[in-house]
This record gives sequence, C-alpha cells and structure tokens, in this order.
Amino acid sequence: MSLPKLGAALPLDGLRLHRSWIVDGQRDLEIQDFFWAEVLNGDWAPLAEAIRKELDGHTGRLGIHGPFWGFTVASLDPDVRKLVAHRMEQGLDVCAALGATQMVIHSPYTTWDYNNLDYNPGARARVVERTHDTLKAAVRRAEDMGVVLVIENIEDCDPADRVALARSFDSPAVRVSIDTGHANYAHTSTGAPPVDYYVTAAGDMLHHVHLQDSDGYADRHWNPGEGTIAWPQLFRALGTLASNPRLILEVRDKERLRAGADHLIGLGLAV
Repeated sequence: MSLPKLGAALPLDGLRLHRSWIVDGQRDLEIQDFFWAEVLNGDWAPLAEAIRKELDGHTGRLGIHGPFWGFTVASLDPDVRKLVAHRMEQGLDVCAALGATQMVIHSPYTTWDYNNLDYNPGARARVVERTHDTLKAAVRRAEDMGVVLVIENIEDCDPADRVALARSFDSPAVRVSIDTGHANYAHTSTGAPPVDYYVTAAGDMLHHVHLQDSDGYADRHWNPGEGTIAWPQLFRALGTLASNPRLILEVRDKERLRAGADHLIGLGLAV
C-alpha cells in the first residue's frame, strides 16, 4: 500500500517560501489568508490573484480555512447567526475565486457542552438546530459548487458529537476534520480519548486532518515530533480509511514546516 502524501496549511508568504515543495510535489494545500473579517470585508481580489499565480501548475487538492474568529456556528443569538452565515458565504466566494474544493469550519462543541448538554433537557438537539440554521444556505451553495465543508474539532471531548452533527445534514458537502493538536489537548487536559480514537470515531466521514504536535497543555502547533502525539498509532488508524483525507501540516513556525514533514517521512508514515 502506498504511503499518504503530506500537504500544508499556509498563507501566501508561506506558499512562496515552500512553493517548490508544494507545487512540484503536487501536494494538497490549504490557504490560510481568508479567515480574517477585515480581509473578507475588503478587496481581497488582488490577494486571490497573487495566490493563483503562485499555484500555476499545481494539481494537488486545494482548500481554504474558512472564517471562525469571534463566533460559533451555533450561537444562541439569531443576529449573530445571520452574521456567521454571511461569513460562510464570503468564504465560499473565496473558494469560487481560487477553485478550492474544501473549506474548514469550526465545531460548535465546547468542554462546557460536554459536561452540560445532557444535564439541560433538549440542549443537545438545539445545538444541531442552531447549526443548521446558520449553515443551511452555505451547505446548499457548497453542494452546487462541489465544495465540502469540513467541521474541525476545537474543544470537542466526545469525537462522536461532531460526526453526528455532520451526518445530520445528510449532504455530501458536509464532512469532518480532525486537528491532532486540539484532540491531544482535549485528551490530556479534559479527559477526552486519545487522538487516534478521533480518527476511528470519524471513519470515512473524515476528509481533512490538521497535523500538528503539542504537549496537551495548550494549542501549540508544534512540528510533529516536538510534542507527545503517538504518530505511528495515528497513521495506523488513518490507514484503515477509504476516504483519503487531506493530511495538512498546520504548524506555527512556517519556516520550519519541512522539519515536521521530514519527521513523519523519516518514520515511514508518509511521503
């Protein structure tokens, strides 16, 4: 069986830095310039054009990280949900401009939810209802565009909650993402299962992975090999899937991103 190919999450400057590795290797790429409100509300067309120029000749899969700062897709405030729906539309505008086929969005589940949803009658169903209210237009548009919205774990303690939320849309345009560092934080600091359990829970609903290492105390975004994640076990779980998720290195130190890739390649887990 062939080894999976690593990709990267980068803004334009990082893409320029690692262009040959990304483009010559035809690696999957996640653009990370378009989750800021000030970018989405401004004239981002020149930025998109600059990214397209850097990607000339690229045939790997392309996605973006969608907007997420300052809100939840399951906000209790209907006015906030309208704003979030607008942000999702803006993110899909960017996908259309770049030809991206995937957009990462954030899970609404929190540690507080884990301890309280089943204590408050009906609360679990209402999270799903509010998320549908926020995302219904974006999901319809994503279906038409051939874009998949992947819901990334943030504080999620129970990996099954997010998978059930994605399934509730009954749409090919909604799947899940796993951020390995977020999962390791949840495991170490809040009693969630180990990172590979998140993969097992997602199964073939998993279409995207943020690869980053941590000590489980904070959201470090260290290179693989610098923290405590058991990478062989994680890739063993990934190897059981038929969904071919995008494996995207998302590290804080963009200049040293290749060191994280080389660590996983050196372990014989990826290319």
